Amino acid sequence: MTLAKALTIAGSDSGGGAGIQADLKTFQELDTFGTSVITALTAQNTLGVHGVFPQTLEAVEAQLDAVLSDIGTDAAKTGMLFSAEIISLVARKLKQYEVKRLVVDPVMIAKGGASLLQEEAVKALIEELLPQAMVITPNLPEAAKILGCEEPQTLAEMKEAAVKLHQLGPAYIVLKGGHLPDGPAIDLVYDGHELHELETERIATKHTHGTGCTFAAAIAAELAKGAAPLEAIQTAKAFITAAITHSLAIGGGIGPTNHAAYRRLTGEA
Repeated sequence: MTLAKALTIAGSDSGGGAGIQADLKTFQELDTFGTSVITALTAQNTLGVHGVFPQTLEAVEAQLDAVLSDIGTDAAKTGMLFSAEIISLVARKLKQYEVKRLVVDPVMIAKGGASLLQEEAVKALIEELLPQAMVITPNLPEAAKILGCEEPQTLAEMKEAAVKLHQLGPAYIVLKGGHLPDGPAIDLVYDGHELHELETERIATKHTHGTGCTFAAAIAAELAKGAAPLEAIQTAKAFITAAITHSLAIGGGIGPTNHAAYRRLTGEA
């Protein structure tokens, strides 16, 4: 038996709701074989990030070489990359191993406000990694940071931002609208030609830890299995909607999403 392979390059979340742990759970639920490269260790729980411990460049490079030289991958996603040096290394290695199906989740700030990307790393992200991406999945604060503009407040402003993000090189932009002040949860998908609106009812829960990681990982898993980008994004939207709808009240703060919910509701994987 063989499975499609998906690689996550991200930080470790000791609380299990986001980062490497969320990505591997998502890969498993969507019937892909997950591999990982850990860029940083975080001491983290539902109450927040209590410490960030970046890995050395040597450690990150060794992990990338070990996975890609032997197992390879059908798709990859990046999450928390932390520094300009790690971003440059990852971009170079992905190019070396000709990884074509790349999902970039430009992780910058944790739910509790902790910074997960150094200021000087944004330039490296824009110049070295985004042009290699098949899909990027910024939320509105991340899009504003990348573009150096005010955070979009309306759907019209989101559309303008999506077009500008596409000009940076990614093939597909998924601009997540969860931070809009009211109304349904609308994500915009832009491929340079067409804009698609993926709309779901806004779910009343505070337990949304790891939503961005899980959504991007679901896209990567579907791409690994051969889905077209828009199809992969639509499946990932259904996956994360189920995970939020049935989120878990674990711990004393912001609980995680439920990675098993999509499979249990649909019987699909």
